[in-house]
Amino acid sequence: MSGERGMPTHTVYLTGHDGGKSIFLPQRSLKWGQYDDGKMPMAVAYINKNPADLNNDADLEHDRNVNNEGVGLVSNGGAVARYVDLAPGYTCMMHRTQSLDYGIVTDGEAECVLEDGTAQLMRPGDVMVQRYTVHAWRNPSQTSWARIFFVLVDCQPLSINGKLLKEDLGRGAAYVPSSDN
Repeated sequence: MSGERGMPTHTVYLTGHDGGKSIFLPQRSLKWGQYDDGKMPMAVAYINKNPADLNNDADLEHDRNVNNEGVGLVSNGGAVARYVDLAPGYTCMMHRTQSLDYGIVTDGEAECVLEDGTAQLMRPGDVMVQRYTVHAWRNPSQTSWARIFFVLVDCQPLSINGKLLKEDLGRGAAYVPSSDN
């Protein structure tokens, strides 16, 4: 099934419990936010604290509350699962997040570009484990959109050579909320 931008539509499915019996909870559609003049749409699939508290569906309440308030790229003290689409020929802002990220290309091709300009081309199914580095994402295609599914996990602050590294959203600070971590 194809949606906006010729990309597949996705549904979020959740499991839960009813008196100890495993069940499927109501499914939900992704809510896409538009960033950088629509060149980088993003949708959050699920947000939680780390470690997750599933008692009395506390995680679902947290997800609902944070999704309604908005979240930065990283969820302070937790994890966020999100989709990011990249327009043809688009390169997102060079940025650093205080997080350990797992990025899986699901559609098209994407390049992870480091601050010195070196890049790694990724195809569907490829995984990038991004460890607090300064990087950007580029769609090398001039005709097709690319999609990456990320799980971003908040992590301890990183110090290199005595310098404490912080979140830096670059030009994205104008349109992406801070993670406040």
